[in-house]
Amino acid sequence: MTPVLPALPADFEVTRDALHQLAEKVLAPARLAATGDEFSLEANENGFGTPTLPDGGSVRVEVNELVVESIAGEPVRVPVTSLRRAALAVGIDPGDLDDVQLPVDEQAAAVLEFAYHFADGVLRELRERCGAGQDPSPIRLWPEHFDIAFEMGIEAEGRRAGYGLSPGDENHDEPYFYVGPWTAPADREGWNATGFTGAELGWAALRGSSSPREEALKFLSGRFEALQAA
Repeated sequence: MTPVLPALPADFEVTRDALHQLAEKVLAPARLAATGDEFSLEANENGFGTPTLPDGGSVRVEVNELVVESIAGEPVRVPVTSLRRAALAVGIDPGDLDDVQLPVDEQAAAVLEFAYHFADGVLRELRERCGAGQDPSPIRLWPEHFDIAFEMGIEAEGRRAGYGLSPGDENHDEPYFYVGPWTAPADREGWNATGFTGAELGWAALRGSSSPREEALKFLSGRFEALQAA
C-alpha cells in the first residue's frame, strides 16, 4: 500500500537543522571513531543512525531520543538535548561542542524520519530496476548534506549521477527527490533544479499525487533514462 505523505509541521525546518547537527557532529564522528574510516549513516524503520559498528553496537536517533545500543545489554535511551551531552552519551570526546538545547519537535522529527524511510524504499527499488551494469553504490545517509542517496551510471560516458532525497536546504524549505548528474547535460530540458545542476521533485508535488511512491520512481527513472539517451 502506498503511504500517505504527511504534511510538514511548522517546526520542520528548525528540527531538521538541529538533527542535521546531531548527525554531522555526533553520529558521524561516533562511527568514524569506531571504524577509523567510515562516517556515513543509514535510514531505518525507526529513525536514522550508524550501521552496525565493529563491536556489534550502533547509535541512532528515534524521533527525539538518542539510542545507544551494544551487544552487552539493553539499549540506552536518552532524550536529545545538546550536542555536548549527546557526544558524552555515545562515548566520544565532545571537544568544543556546546551545551545549548537542540530545538527538536517530536512531530517534526517523526515526519523527517518518515521521509528518510520512504525515500530509502524508493531508492532501493530504483537501484533494483535500473542498477544492473550501472555500477551502483550503496545507499547512504550523508551527514554533511543530510541527504539519503546513491550513485549509478557509467562515469566515462558522462552518465553517472546521484539519486536521492534531501530533507531541504538553504534553497528548499521542504524535502525533495533529486537527480544530480556528475556531468552537466547538454540538453537542459527536464533539468529544473534550484541551486544545483540537476532535477528535483518536491514534497508538496508528491503529496498531491495519488501514488507518491510511483510518482517518485517515475521521476527518478525518467531522469536516469534521459541521461542514457543523451
